[in-house]
Amino acid sequence: MNRTARSARASLFQTQIYCLLALFLSCASAATAQQKSLSAEKRVAIEKTVSTFMSANTVPGIGVAVVLEGEPAWSAGFGMSDLEDSAPATSLDLDAPVQKYCPAFPQKEWPITARELLGHLGGIRHYHSDGKGDIPEDSARHFASMEESLQIFANDSLVAEPGTKFHYSTYGYTLLGCVLEGAASEKYVEFVRDNVFRPAGMAQTQADDFFSVIPHRTRWYHKDKSAIVRNAGVLDSSYKIPGGGLISSADDMAQFEAAILADKLIKRPTRDLMWTSLKTADAKPTGYALGWGVADKFGVHILAHTGGQQGTSTAFAVVPDRRAGVVVLANMDNVDSGSLADQILKLVLDLKDKTP
Repeated sequence: MNRTARSARASLFQTQIYCLLALFLSCASAATAQQKSLSAEKRVAIEKTVSTFMSANTVPGIGVAVVLEGEPAWSAGFGMSDLEDSAPATSLDLDAPVQKYCPAFPQKEWPITARELLGHLGGIRHYHSDGKGDIPEDSARHFASMEESLQIFANDSLVAEPGTKFHYSTYGYTLLGCVLEGAASEKYVEFVRDNVFRPAGMAQTQADDFFSVIPHRTRWYHKDKSAIVRNAGVLDSSYKIPGGGLISSADDMAQFEAAILADKLIKRPTRDLMWTSLKTADAKPTGYALGWGVADKFGVHILAHTGGQQGTSTAFAVVPDRRAGVVVLANMDNVDSGSLADQILKLVLDLKDKTP
């Protein structure tokens, strides 16, 4: 991998954060200088792991960031963000019916709460009502507001009674965006900018606008059935800003991890609530909290999320007890970014596969 390719840094993609957020990736121009906390041996091991993953999956570019001792410790870009140009993501009552804050959403047979939506227990369908496929039917249509984007799914039947079944739904997070706007009396993007991005120092994070010129924005790629790398399909994410419609960088995501670990964005009791697995109506834990996956593996407690859509695959994880985290942002769809994040986390924290 040549020096020009390696200097292309951290991209963006989808991974849910701060209950309601999900990010994409944009590419910065130079490698970070904050590398003192990560040994040269571990940096070499991570670079080898990422290179092997990229080769095995034909991924054009990946941005990686690591948080140690509560602070961003290291980040680097691998490969290309753009193959063609060789360019080196008011208080809110969680248990109130969503119509209290988002009256534009019609009443259903059962009430739906923000807490249920955050834990994907709200019964809102995912992209296709028949459950087949994961490419949204409205991905090439532009929506001017959160309420306007509700029309995609607002009149559909629920897939289950709220609270009874875990059913992952990006549209559920679009509805959450409308709820947040009603509770805050402010546009969603403005609210998260003022309350998350700026306090966390996430200067490169913003709403994704397909039609805007955004410097260093990565290109998105897809590998066809013949294993040929091609440009991914057009995606206008205006229909799902809270569930995958923001762009950021690996460095910014590391800043977010550091901020959330240091309780800079929310109080510790709120964070504990956000990181506690919800349960279905029959008291079974779902393994999913308020926007975060919850898991115990490699001998540590991990809060994480993976994501993907046209041209993107991402992973995001924090280990609170070790004040550590990792971010992986790849500019190709359908690759296992979560496994790469696990490998990097094991390397930086000297974790073992077997959980005691």
